[in-house]
Amino acid sequence: MTLRETATISGTITAAAVARDGADALVRVLRPLVQAEAHAEAHDGALDSADLEQAVWVRLLERLDAEGPPADAAGWVRGAVHEEARRARRRALRERPYAGEPPTGPAACPERAALVAERRRALRAAVARTPGHCPRLLTAMLSPMDPTYREIAGQLGISQGSLGPMRSRCLGCLRRMLPAEVAAPELREWSGRQPGDR
Repeated sequence: MTLRETATISGTITAAAVARDGADALVRVLRPLVQAEAHAEAHDGALDSADLEQAVWVRLLERLDAEGPPADAAGWVRGAVHEEARRARRRALRERPYAGEPPTGPAACPERAALVAERRRALRAAVARTPGHCPRLLTAMLSPMDPTYREIAGQLGISQGSLGPMRSRCLGCLRRMLPAEVAAPELREWSGRQPGDR
């Protein structure tokens, strides 16, 4: 922006002009100067010029409410942009990035974590009440170690070929035992059947 344009801006912004034309006129007159100054201050890429502009507009509106328009609007804009850039750089030096990603999934929401824990407790209690070899089979299948069918068969002392039919019977028994409210809504929607349906 040239010196003549800067002088014109400073001359056109008076308390009477702001009172007459409103803040919209002030924004319209100052916008090119604020954009140019913010862009120049953020030239190295360390700062975002749009953030600087926003901070300057907030400061200007606060000033208009408290004191009215600055006598030297161009000088005030330069000073405000410079001050906001200095604040942003100081803030960037103090801020530290997260060591890892922020938590996501059930652990990120306490209510969700409590519901998941309650469902797991109800599932473990129902597994313990199943008949015959079912508690050991289902516990092995739900293990975080993710054992193979061969490992489960060896652990239970039964043939690997009988695991499939036995698993089906145990899961059917478990499905009948679990109350409808324990089943995850996502699973009910996916299967299209409600627990207890035949």
